[in-house]
Amino acid sequence: MKISNFNLIQDEESITAKALVSFEDCSQPDKEVFIKTSKAYAKYFDINPHSFLVGCLLPAIHFGEKRLVMDQEICPFLKEGLETAMHILSDWTKGKYHPLKIEAPVMSEIRQVKTPVAGMFMSGGMDSLAALRLNRLHYPRKHPGYVKDGFFLHGFDIGGVVERGMKYPVFDRAMESISKITDDAELSLIPVYTNIRHLCDERELWLNYFFGSVLAAISHSFSKRMNLVFIGSSYDIPNLHPCGSHPLLDPEYSSLDLRIRHRDYHLSRIEKIKIVSQWDIAFQNFRVCLANVPDRLNCGKCEKCVRTMTELTALGLLAKTRAFVEDEITPKHISQFDITIRVRPPFYRPLIPMLKEQGRDDLAQAIEKQLLK
Repeated sequence: MKISNFNLIQDEESITAKALVSFEDCSQPDKEVFIKTSKAYAKYFDINPHSFLVGCLLPAIHFGEKRLVMDQEICPFLKEGLETAMHILSDWTKGKYHPLKIEAPVMSEIRQVKTPVAGMFMSGGMDSLAALRLNRLHYPRKHPGYVKDGFFLHGFDIGGVVERGMKYPVFDRAMESISKITDDAELSLIPVYTNIRHLCDERELWLNYFFGSVLAAISHSFSKRMNLVFIGSSYDIPNLHPCGSHPLLDPEYSSLDLRIRHRDYHLSRIEKIKIVSQWDIAFQNFRVCLANVPDRLNCGKCEKCVRTMTELTALGLLAKTRAFVEDEITPKHISQFDITIRVRPPFYRPLIPMLKEQGRDDLAQAIEKQLLK
């Protein structure tokens, strides 16, 4: 793979970093990839070669490229980290993903940010909201780790799969809802758009190996302002497994001037929900749905919605949030999904005794039945 034609374009509404990706060892077509944000954040944004190196690495490995070539200088600290990340991925895939050779000149010095700040990713789900809440509880306002900026992303679950469309109205509605939370936390919410996932949006690649590197790519685009970016964990320590965002992988996408930290993986999903439930503005406006329907923030029908509603029922909290239209869940909701796939059982098993304590033996039995399939 060769990454070339780096370009920074600004118009009346946005600023966009672009590069051309060319494949050398497979039949994939050339593709221009981009990372874009609102013009309001132009002074924080740059065309950083690290963004395209990290973001394009996984598709290059997936398609069997033997090298990744750039004529732009990169940080040797990042290059070492990517070597480690590639060997982790090789181990996870039992050798299917072979480490490739990174061919790029290395920089002899790094850019120093005068007053760096911390940032984080905001999906509006429980992982990111718990991370933000804990940041506000644990860090004094003047501490460098006190998060000041949050990224909301188009090109992940919204707009990530080409066949499903770009769904810009869904993105705008979700951002409006999340803004209520970030305004309360006095956090700047920065919209970011990217098509890096479109290099290869195969579901298994994206979920198991790829999406964390795209989070890192976006982080590097804002290294003119930030030197630390937090990524909320998807799984807790007892249930860690190969995943696109992982405490072994994410830090290896750091450069010497931008640290990436995978946080809160000591907390279970239930513990995170409890944290969010104690922050009312977040508890009324969270977004967990991956269906991205046009008329609701959370569809109440997809597996992620049903799982979250079941968790809230187990905690006696479902009727206390407006984030779902529904305030009741039935065994029929649970029985329509295979909850044994994609490391779902660790989310459901702890709910069984909790549901029984709530007098919902029907839901507990539905979960037990589904786990036996």
